Amino acid sequence: MAFELPDLPYAYDALAPYMSAETLEFHHDKHHNAYVTTGNKLAADAGMGDLSVEEVIKKSYGNNQPLFNNAAQHYNHIHFWKWMKKDGGGNKLPGALESAFASDLGGFDKFKADFTAAGVGQFGSGWAWVAVKDGKLEIMKTPNGENPLVHGAKPILGVDVWEHSYYIDYRNARPKYLEAFIDNMINWDYVLEMYEAAK
Repeated sequence: MAFELPDLPYAYDALAPYMSAETLEFHHDKHHNAYVTTGNKLAADAGMGDLSVEEVIKKSYGNNQPLFNNAAQHYNHIHFWKWMKKDGGGNKLPGALESAFASDLGGFDKFKADFTAAGVGQFGSGWAWVAVKDGKLEIMKTPNGENPLVHGAKPILGVDVWEHSYYIDYRNARPKYLEAFIDNMINWDYVLEMYEAAK
C-alpha cells in the first residue's frame, strides 16, 4: 500500500495568521512530500511496500531507523493536517471529549498547561501528544518522528514541534506557537473522531 501525499483539507491561507500559507507550502509540499517519496522507496527496498503505514511503523521500529523515521512522519502528518482547521481551537470540546479530558487530564486548563509543557520540553525535534493508553487519556512527548503507536497507545491529538512547523511564523518562540495551536487551530471534531476510534 504505497504512501500518498494527502491534499490539505483547507486552503494554504486558511490557518492564517496563526500558521501562514508559506509555512504550509513548505511543510506540506516539501517536508511531508519528502517523507512520502523516501518512505515509499525504503518500504519497497525492505519488502514492506504492500503494508499499511501503521504496519510499516510497527515492523520497522527498532530495526530499520530510516524507514521508521519516514513512515512515522508520514503517519504523523496525515493526521496533523486534520488536527487543524480554520477557526478551530478553544475550550469548547464535544461532550465525550470534555468528560474524558476532565476525568483523565484534570480538565481543559490543566490539559493546556501540560500539553504546552510537553511541547516546550521536547528537546530538539519531536511531537507532543494526547493518546489513549489502557483506556485512559494521557499526555506524551516523543523525539523526532516517533509516535504513541510504538508505545502501546493510540494518538488522538498531536502537535509538531519540529522547527519547520513554526519557525517562519514564530522564529524561536515555540510556546507562542503552541498557544496559538491550542487556542485557534485544533479541530476538536477530528480529535473526537480519533478518540472514539481508539476506545
